[in-house]
Amino acid sequence: MDRIRVALADDHPVVLAGIRTLLNADPEIELVGEATSGSNALPMIHSTKPDVAVVDVSMPGLNGLELTERVAGECPRTRVLVLTVHEDAAYVQPLLRAGARGYLLKRSAADDLLRAVRAVASGGVYLDPSIAGHALADPSSAGGVPGPGQVEEALSPRETEVLRLIAQGFSNKEIARSIDLSVKSVETYKARAAQKLGLRTRAEIIRYAASHGWLDALALRETRCAGGRSRV
Repeated sequence: MDRIRVALADDHPVVLAGIRTLLNADPEIELVGEATSGSNALPMIHSTKPDVAVVDVSMPGLNGLELTERVAGECPRTRVLVLTVHEDAAYVQPLLRAGARGYLLKRSAADDLLRAVRAVASGGVYLDPSIAGHALADPSSAGGVPGPGQVEEALSPRETEVLRLIAQGFSNKEIARSIDLSVKSVETYKARAAQKLGLRTRAEIIRYAASHGWLDALALRETRCAGGRSRV
């Protein structure tokens, strides 16, 4: 199985060293490049072509927002995961609009970073659970995304369970293993749920989940304590 190729950009040497150690310890991840400024990160990402670029928001040269915009436009195969100390929800929406696929706080657990890298690498969106619920726009006002109570009753319990776990950042493979289904079945339940709710993208699934409280810290903690099983 191909390893996930990851590049790092952070201007704090201690933080950079800690992330490097964490990623190098995971056999499924390959660290392909590092930079300590946004201006150095962009050419590094161009040359290494990583699957995921983990970037800080506040860096000299190009800041995280500018770097995210450049990477999204110039290196579309590279997905940006923002790793930051900023807990203000106002940071999240501009970064998502710029093309970021994940937003994780530096105070999060090591397992959260690895889960976020895998979720983003597989095409998903990962938001830190402590800011997700209030960082996203009200889904009821967003085109095509239903608000609480509008159509949730149309989902079967299994469709709800699968959609909830997808929104929380679990991969199809992890979900299949945790609820004893095949990956193909997980994909089928996801497709049915998304069609019923009129959700076209991962971002819309995340917004729907946030409006239903699926991304709050308690819900995520209960899911993890249950070994990845959703308590639907």
